[in-house]
Amino acid sequence: MKSAVVTGASSGIGAASARALAAAGYHVICAARRIDRLNDLAREINGTAIECDITDAAQVANLAAQVGDSLNVLVNNAGGAFGSDPVIQSDPDQWRRMYEINVIGTMQVTKALVPALIASGAGTIINIGSTAGRWAYEGGGGYTAAKHGVAVLTETLRLELNGQPVRVSEIAPGMVHTEEFSLVRLGDKSKADAVYAGVAEPLLAEDIADAVQWVATRPQHVNVDLMIVKPIAQAAAHKVHRSS
Repeated sequence: MKSAVVTGASSGIGAASARALAAAGYHVICAARRIDRLNDLAREINGTAIECDITDAAQVANLAAQVGDSLNVLVNNAGGAFGSDPVIQSDPDQWRRMYEINVIGTMQVTKALVPALIASGAGTIINIGSTAGRWAYEGGGGYTAAKHGVAVLTETLRLELNGQPVRVSEIAPGMVHTEEFSLVRLGDKSKADAVYAGVAEPLLAEDIADAVQWVATRPQHVNVDLMIVKPIAQAAAHKVHRSS
């Protein structure tokens, strides 16, 4: 059976991607910090739960050890946004945390698992980026900087792995309504709800998981470099149709 690792699998896009890959026939190794949630998910999809904070090098090494010598798909989904202050009012610790998770964490997991991806003879890396890695917007300086980092990391990795049997893709979602992303970022439910107010159909985690499954299951000679996925209501970061 083919195998896949999904980081940040305890909720949102990560959990949905784990379910989608399991439905496509993969044995999914679900990695995240919240082991109680992971255990429930792993039981549901007959996968494996591994507690892993991707910013912790020792935990990443343990993940790689448990994955073993061969791996077919890596979904670098773990990430996050913290705060929405203007640049000149920003908290440097929030910026450091965003960079540590989104960029350094992605690098550490990729570095640890690339040997197994190469050994499989048909590996795929899917990095979950964001339209924030393509657009700037007010109040998003730290997050856009981190996600621009993910975008360039992905592009560089594709160049450096050229000639190896490993595809490298980025899926860049726009407005996705999950249970935690905006709440964690803004720290207040009313503020989080306001992000999606009046938007009839924002994307759901399952929409991005569908894209993950599609990219992973293309013929191995097909590399989807970049997929930008937005709800029809979102033309750009600054232009979202909202009902009155």
